[in-house]
Amino acid sequence: MELHDENSFKIRSYQSALNSLERGEANIMELSDSDLAKINGVGKSIQEAIISLKQTESFPLLDELISKTPEGILEVLQIKGLGPKKVKTLWTELGITSTHELMEACQSGKVAKIKGFGEKTQDSIIQNLEFKASNSGKWLYADIEETLESLTKVIEEKVVNVQIALVGEFARKMEIISQAEWLIGSQDSKIKSLIQEDSTFEVDKSQSGPFTLRGKLKDFDLSFAIYFTSPDQFAAKKYALSASPLHLQTLVDDKESIATKLQKVDFGNEKEFFSKLEMQYIPVEMREGYDEVALAKEDKIPALLEESDLKGILHNHSTYSDGKHTLRQMAEACRDLGYEYLGISDHSRTAFYAGGLDIEAVEKQHQEIDELNKEMAPFKIFKGIESDILADGSLDYPEETLKSFDFIVSSVHSILNMDIKRATSRLVTAIENPYTTILGHPTGRLLLRREGYPIDHKTVIDACAKHGVVIEINANPWRLDLDWRWVRYAMEQGVKLSINPDAHEIDGYGDMKYGVLVGRKGGLTKEMTLNALSLSEIETYFTGRRK
Repeated sequence: MELHDENSFKIRSYQSALNSLERGEANIMELSDSDLAKINGVGKSIQEAIISLKQTESFPLLDELISKTPEGILEVLQIKGLGPKKVKTLWTELGITSTHELMEACQSGKVAKIKGFGEKTQDSIIQNLEFKASNSGKWLYADIEETLESLTKVIEEKVVNVQIALVGEFARKMEIISQAEWLIGSQDSKIKSLIQEDSTFEVDKSQSGPFTLRGKLKDFDLSFAIYFTSPDQFAAKKYALSASPLHLQTLVDDKESIATKLQKVDFGNEKEFFSKLEMQYIPVEMREGYDEVALAKEDKIPALLEESDLKGILHNHSTYSDGKHTLRQMAEACRDLGYEYLGISDHSRTAFYAGGLDIEAVEKQHQEIDELNKEMAPFKIFKGIESDILADGSLDYPEETLKSFDFIVSSVHSILNMDIKRATSRLVTAIENPYTTILGHPTGRLLLRREGYPIDHKTVIDACAKHGVVIEINANPWRLDLDWRWVRYAMEQGVKLSINPDAHEIDGYGDMKYGVLVGRKGGLTKEMTLNALSLSEIETYFTGRRK
C-alpha cells in the first residue's frame, strides 16, 4: 500500500488492525464474523478482507496491488534498508524491478546519483544484496530440524534392517544448514532406487554416483546428499561425515590425524573408538577442529550443559511492551514448565516502536509483579528490563529507575550501522555501567537476514570479566548470539553465560533448546551458566550485583 501511495489513513488502519490481530490469541480463520467485528481496529473493510481470505486465500485490494506490482519488486522490498518510498524511487527513476537489476545499477554507480541515496546507501545496498545471495539455499537449524528428522523416518520405512543417520552440519548442530546429509548402511541393493522414486528427493544424476545421491529436496531450497556404505563400515563413515574437515585433520599423536585413525582402528561405535585411542569422548557437536582433541587427550572436556540444568528463564517480554501474552500468562506458563523463576524484561522507553515502558509503566509493572509473587510463591518473577544501549553507550533510564530493577539486560537496537571501533566502545561503555547485569545479543545479528555489527569480541568479553557482567546467548534461532565460537573464551575469562529465549510469547520458551545447543557447541557447563542457578542462588546473585 505504501509502495502505491495509498491513503495514509487507510495504511494506518491496516497497521492498527495487524497489531491487534497479532496480539490476540484466537485464530482469525476460526472466528465468527461477529467475533471479528469485536476486535479493536478491525473495521468493516478489514473484516471483509479477512472473510475473503477465508474463502479465497486472498482479497480484492491485495489482488489489485499485486497485479500492478512487478514480481521482482516484492523481492527488492525484502532488502534491508530499503523502505517502500526508496523502492518506488528506484522503480520509477531507474526502472529497477529485480534484485539483479538493482545490483547492476549499484555497481555502475547509478543509485548513488539519485537524490536521497548517495555512495553510502549504495554501498550498503551492495553489501546487503551480497549477504542475501551468499545465504541463498540455506536454512536455520531450528526451521529445518523437524523436516529432516521426518525424512529420516521416511527412508527408514522403505527398507528393513537399515542403519541411517543424519550427518554433516546437522549432526554437529550448526546454526545454519547449507546441505542435508544422510548416511545409509544397508545390504539392500534396492534402497537407492526406492529413494529415487520418492518425489521428495529430486535427484541430480549428473552430480550423483555409485555410492552417493545428490540433488534438491522438493519444496525446499536445500541441497541434499545421501551416502551409502556397507553395515560394517557404518560407524567409521558416520564419524567421518559428521565431523568438520578441521577436526578430521587434527593430529592425535606425532604422526596420525583423526581421519587416519578412523581408517586404521577397528571399532563398532564411537565410544569404543575413543577408548582405543585412550582419549576422552568428544561430543559430536564439539567436533569442529578447535582444541577439542587436545582437551580430550588431557581428559579436560567438561560435562556439558543440559537443558534440564536450567532453573529459570530470563529475558522475556509481555504485553507491557511488544509481547503477545500478559505478565500473568508468561509467569504461569514458565512455572508450569517446571522452572523456579521468570525474569521479565520488557523493552525500555526509547524502543517506542516496540511499546517500550515509560517510568510510569515500569512502576505499574513492578506493582503487578509484587502481587503475583505473593500469589505464586515459591515461584518468583524478577523485575528486569531490556534497556536500550543508547548511541553514547548509556542506559535508557535515570539512576533512580535503574535502581528499581532486580536485573538489567542491556542491548543495542538502533543505529546498527557502526564500525568495529564505535560498536565495541558503545558496548564497553554499557558494560562499565554498574546497573548492567547481562549484555544482550552482543552483535545484533539476525542469521540469514542481516549481518551483526562488527565487534572486538575479546575486548568486550574482557570488559565483562572486569565488571562482572554476564553475556547472553540469545536462544532465538534467528540470533544465537553470543556466537558459540566465543563461548570458551568467555568461560576462560570467568564470564558467566545466560541462556535467554527473548520470548515474546509463551511458545518462545521452546527456543531455550537452541540456546543450549549453541552453548554445548562452545563447551558451556552448568557451572558457568547464570540461569542454572537455583532460585535462592540467583536471588543472592542479583542482590550482590545490586549492592
